[in-house]
Order: sequence, then C-alpha cells, then structure tokens
Amino acid sequence: MSFELKTHLEEIISLTDQEFEHIAAHFKSKNLKKHQYLIQEDEFVHNIYFVVKGLLKAAFTDANGKEYIIQFAMENWWLSDFRAFYGNVKSITNISCLENSELLYISKENLDKLCQESHKMEHFFRVKGNFGYVALQQRILSLLSTSPKERFEQLALQYPQLMQRVSKTILAAYLGISRETLSRLAAKV
Repeated sequence: MSFELKTHLEEIISLTDQEFEHIAAHFKSKNLKKHQYLIQEDEFVHNIYFVVKGLLKAAFTDANGKEYIIQFAMENWWLSDFRAFYGNVKSITNISCLENSELLYISKENLDKLCQESHKMEHFFRVKGNFGYVALQQRILSLLSTSPKERFEQLALQYPQLMQRVSKTILAAYLGISRETLSRLAAKV
C-alpha cells in the first residue's frame, strides 16, 4: 500500500511488515482533482482520510453564506467531518481540494474493527485524536485571544509550507482577517 502511511504510523507505533499489510488491507485509495469536493455539507460521512499528497480545506458556511475555514490538511494529516463520522449525523462542513490530492481512507466499520484487533492501532488513533484536540483548542484560543499579527506570525512559524501553497485570500479567511490586512502583515515579514 502506501510507504507514506507506514512511515506515518511508525512515528507513534512500531509495526512488522505483516502487521502493516494487515492494517493496509483496511484502507482504500482515492484521487481527487483541485477544486473537487471530498465531503459536502448535508451528507453522511463514512470515512476518515489520510492525505498522502495534496492539500485540502475544511470549511463551514453559515446561514448568510459566509465561509469559515476550520482547518487545512496536507501530507501526513488526517481529515474528515469528525462530528458526522463519529456521530452518524450529516456533515456540516465542506471539504475540498486546494491541490490535486491522493488520499487513503478507512471506514468507521474498518476503523473500529482494526482498533479492536490491534492495541497498537487503538493507541495510534488515540494519540492522533489527542494531538488533533490540542491543535483545535490552540486554534480556538488563538482566534479568541491574539491579534491578527500574532495569528499570522504563529501560522508562518508553525506551517511555513502552507504559506507558499495557499492563496492570500484563503489564508486571510483562515486567520479571520481581510486580504488587505494579510498583505500588510506579509509585507512586514
């Protein structure tokens, strides 16, 4: 299957080739083109996705049509509408490709089965879930308590490659600032 997935898993757990083959058998692959949707609002979500190659964004659109970018996902990141995936409810987010993307995905049924069979995989997904929770908490606190300048600097420091891959308009929306403010901040760096 995917060398990238094996390398990613082994950042947290050790696996024999046989164990990885068993794990890989639970995943399927999907390729999407730039601008294609992976998940659309108001649909059931049966899979979580591992990004092998590419860049995606998850966004929520309010009743007035304003889009709020929740997160990006690039190589070695996991993505889904987790509320819909774990809660068996319809999605409230749209997830679309900002670049051509190669993904691996696992269904809820296969994820549950794999975690029941393998303490290592249960541990892996618990650790990844914890990291995701911490990152989300940091993002919320940043939006609530830091200035646009501080948010921009944090993003540039933490994810410099993202700054090169995402348009200023999309970055501004993610940071909760205007495109003009982002341009001013970027010019000072």
